[in-house]
Amino acid sequence: MVEFVLPANSRITRGKTHKAAPGAANVKVFAVYRYDPDSGENPRLDKFEVDLNACGPMVLDALLKIKNEMDATVTLRRSCREGICGSCAMNIDGTNTLACLKPIGDVKGEVKVYPLPHMPVVKDLVPDMSRFYGQYASIKPWLKAGPPPHGDRERLQTPEQRAKLDGPSDCILCACCSTACPSYWWNSDRYLGPAILLQAYRWLADSRDEATDERLDHLDDTFKLYRCHTIMNCTKTCPKDLNPGEAIGEIKKMIAARE
Repeated sequence: MVEFVLPANSRITRGKTHKAAPGAANVKVFAVYRYDPDSGENPRLDKFEVDLNACGPMVLDALLKIKNEMDATVTLRRSCREGICGSCAMNIDGTNTLACLKPIGDVKGEVKVYPLPHMPVVKDLVPDMSRFYGQYASIKPWLKAGPPPHGDRERLQTPEQRAKLDGPSDCILCACCSTACPSYWWNSDRYLGPAILLQAYRWLADSRDEATDERLDHLDDTFKLYRCHTIMNCTKTCPKDLNPGEAIGEIKKMIAARE
């Protein structure tokens, strides 16, 4: 009989329970993923009883209260707390989202908090984004154009041309969409993923950019682009309500139109 063995450090164990202060009247339990690769120990789920009467309304507020008042070793990323920087992206209640935009009240029962899935974990809720940012750099995310046609004047766009950038230019590179994509889970070494392809489309759609053929040549690849199978997890989970799936479809149409 074939015996399947889980990879080392993949089985999540039961962790510690941190009780709320005596007299807390409105308690919510947060189950937080804890993992330190340097320790050699398996990941665990620590449970924290948080008094919501002494906490802000968002999951990030609870995590910061946990770190500041209950366990200073809990590790997470955060910055703006306004849904702009993308730093606090994590998996909450089974969905990739931003902790600063996720209301605690939207979660029934205990709040399960994990790092973004299918990425190496630096520690606790902090994933290693090195590959993701390397893929972003590979699409050359800047305007590629010759000298302005009118000397020192700005490059003009019509309102219709500018409107094409609404959406793609709002992406904050939180990686929620890419880490929700099964194709990216299995092929992240070669498939660019929804977030990076959305960013690539942002420059293809820009009327001021003059490197369309160069950009399409780079993307016209069996794995970089065509591992997308239109599952649409990316669009469903985007905390900014963007549509990476649509952008990927537009790139495919642009490549098909020039053949």
